[in-house]
Amino acid sequence: MFEAIAFYFFSAILIASAVMVIAARNPVHSVLFLITAFFNAAGLFVLLGAEFLGMILIVVYVGAVAVLFLFVVMMLDVDFAELKRGSLQYLPFGALIGLVLVAELVMAGSVWAVKPAVGVLAHAAPAGVTNTEALGRILYTDYIYYFQIAGLVLLVAMIGAIVLTLRSRPGVRRQVISVQNARTAAMAVDMHDLKPGQGSEGGA
Repeated sequence: MFEAIAFYFFSAILIASAVMVIAARNPVHSVLFLITAFFNAAGLFVLLGAEFLGMILIVVYVGAVAVLFLFVVMMLDVDFAELKRGSLQYLPFGALIGLVLVAELVMAGSVWAVKPAVGVLAHAAPAGVTNTEALGRILYTDYIYYFQIAGLVLLVAMIGAIVLTLRSRPGVRRQVISVQNARTAAMAVDMHDLKPGQGSEGGA
């Protein structure tokens, strides 16, 4: 009974947070709702007995990916009003995709309700093996190449975010470390011999 209540509680907050990630106008609020969704998804993993996945979801995604996404959004200075200006023309296509996904979920749920014995849920880990050990065996034996490819994709995404952040923009003054290190007192200080009643050329 307690597990059912916890499942519906976490699921309801997860769905609401996922909707708010898309519906929120402020990107910072979207990231905060995304973090809330990660926490509730971690709770669902714990209920399923996959405590390692729940811990990784919080440590990796909340502690790194969501924070990195927040900093990238703040550094890129994206004009979200300009991006949302032409979003209405994609609304029919998005609604069609949403209807297809809803139809697939209804079909999957109806099959499970009619024949619940067909899809028997497996345990999170085999008997006598911890959840962490079972995941390690799968990742580093059966799916080692896919695991390495996923790491390369994340590396490329990180490099792309850095390149976008460091792109040249007009009107933005950038720090040049080499020029600052080579700066001398003669370059930094401009001496003027002012007569009484005179002002400098740069101002009064």
